[in-house]
Amino acid sequence: MLCATDLWKETYPGASAGYLVLGNVSNPDCCESLEESKRKLEAKLRTRFLRKDDLSLDPAMAAYSNYYKRHKKTYHVLQQLESIIFKGKSIPRVAGLVEAMFMAELKNGLLTAGHDYAALQGSLLLDVAAGDESYVLINKREQLAKAGDMKMSDSRGMISSVIHGPDFRTRIVPETKKVVFTVYAPSGISQQAVANHLTDIYAFVKQCAPDTAIESQGVVG
Repeated sequence: MLCATDLWKETYPGASAGYLVLGNVSNPDCCESLEESKRKLEAKLRTRFLRKDDLSLDPAMAAYSNYYKRHKKTYHVLQQLESIIFKGKSIPRVAGLVEAMFMAELKNGLLTAGHDYAALQGSLLLDVAAGDESYVLINKREQLAKAGDMKMSDSRGMISSVIHGPDFRTRIVPETKKVVFTVYAPSGISQQAVANHLTDIYAFVKQCAPDTAIESQGVVG
């Protein structure tokens, strides 16, 4: 399902990436079970991180922040966590599959993207962007890849990058019946942490799609 190029391995030693394929999913507009889990997660995060320093020193936040700084960016998951923990914001309500992914992302701090399996063509390739690739983001805006950034592609082109996020073509839609979640993990995050993150995604998805099942999963590094 996912392979890494030699260039990626040479450029990012110690990094890894994970994937999780779930079949027989549903993507409801609202899932009351997830709503209850959101409130519990918010409370746990506010107990776990009492100060901003506690959050910024978290190993996952530190690893991503170091990566983003090299590209003169700020890790957006860190900003989202700060809003929830220190500003009293709530985890937003969106479609079930996206909510499940986002909740795991907040719980573990690991950057994740979701894709409709039916929209993908061929296997996925983990590589380093040259900077001349372009793809259409989920907001329908065409984006040029950032040179040196981690990227994933199928046989038709890029489906995501760390800095700019997922694409529009393979986005999760209301009719999605089979989904692929992918995780980028820079150096400093263990492969076991990635595997645990995939387990959390599955558990959250089961709340809104009880009949779902894991079809394949793995961690590449």
